[in-house]
Amino acid sequence: MAAPYQLLFVCLGNICRSPSAENIMNHLIQQAGLEGSIQCDSAGTAGYHVGAKPDRRMTMAANDHGIEMRGQARMFEAADLETFDLILAMDHSNYRNILALDPAGNSAHKVKMMCSFCREYSDQEVPDPYYGGADGFDYVIRLLMDACEGLLEAIAQEQNLPYARD
Repeated sequence: MAAPYQLLFVCLGNICRSPSAENIMNHLIQQAGLEGSIQCDSAGTAGYHVGAKPDRRMTMAANDHGIEMRGQARMFEAADLETFDLILAMDHSNYRNILALDPAGNSAHKVKMMCSFCREYSDQEVPDPYYGGADGFDYVIRLLMDACEGLLEAIAQEQNLPYARD
């Protein structure tokens, strides 16, 4: 059996957007029966919250959509550029920070914007809900559900995995 396809979701602090994307994607992978084919992780470009669980407000919003939030914040490191097959940045600042750890550009082809996989939303970036109210957390969950569904479909097609979107 081939090694699982490795995904890494990246935001600033790794307590709101990237762990949400990781847990949403794991939920979709499980629903599709693709647990052995795709593995997910998340990280932050800043070390503000290393070791912390996902933000409680994000956890509540995810739970409202049937998503269980797991994980602990960690910092993105240069070695991640080698380990992961695809690295998904939540915003342009995260994207630039990731690429800054790859000055030769050897892994640039692996780094994509999360919103580039959206089907229904036209956002270019996943907004950071940290300093806002509950509506912002709910919006991020809905946006990431859309992006993760598009991402899973793209990976399944590229990797020749059995997946049919409802």
